[in-house]
Amino acid sequence: MSAPILKFVGVSRVYHSGDEDVRALDEVSFHVDAGELVAVMGPSGSGKSTLLALAGGLDVPTSGSITVGGTEVTTLAPTSLAQLRRDRIGYVFQDFNLISELTAAENVALPRELAGVRPRAARREAIAALAEVGVDHLAHRFPEQMSGGQQQRIAIARALVGERHLVLADEPTGALDSQTGEAVMEVLRARVDAGAAGVLVTHEPRYAGWADRTIFLRDGRVVEGTTSPVPLEQLLRGHS
Repeated sequence: MSAPILKFVGVSRVYHSGDEDVRALDEVSFHVDAGELVAVMGPSGSGKSTLLALAGGLDVPTSGSITVGGTEVTTLAPTSLAQLRRDRIGYVFQDFNLISELTAAENVALPRELAGVRPRAARREAIAALAEVGVDHLAHRFPEQMSGGQQQRIAIARALVGERHLVLADEPTGALDSQTGEAVMEVLRARVDAGAAGVLVTHEPRYAGWADRTIFLRDGRVVEGTTSPVPLEQLLRGHS
């Protein structure tokens, strides 16, 4: 069997707030294989966003080991970590993080250009990614000219452009209506089925139902894992 694309082993993250230590994650271990989508659920403050930030190399753990594609990310130099994020990890942020001065196509093409792809080729890839999420007609618009749902789809296209081995999504359907949310999940599911590994943070059981497994967090700890399909509403009632 091939090694997992993403692997956490005993990962903890402690933040210092005055005289108090806040343990956002506490000895979390899990893995995500190629071709697998794992949903992460739990109440507010349970550690979901911290887990995703650590997986994407946007934060470093206080203790434990995190590997992406077999590379130990906690020991990488800042330049190597930035290259790993740019080339192999797609991240859908909850607040979009689009650059207001760039058009939709330019926002999506930017990580490819930073990876050394020629501008014309990067733009072709960007248009293809925009088409994949159904917004290629917005290629020339700036973020301020779009609705929240449209901006979210641009952000998803940016996360999917190029060859991403790991796709991390923080509430990617939060700004979308149900029909568009289902369409976005189809895109994420298709990318995972093509060989990427995916981690989806969501509070919606219907979107977690697209995942192969669901991990539940409470107070920074994994309290239960399950495989789909499962009566997630019933499980959530047990962890509310």
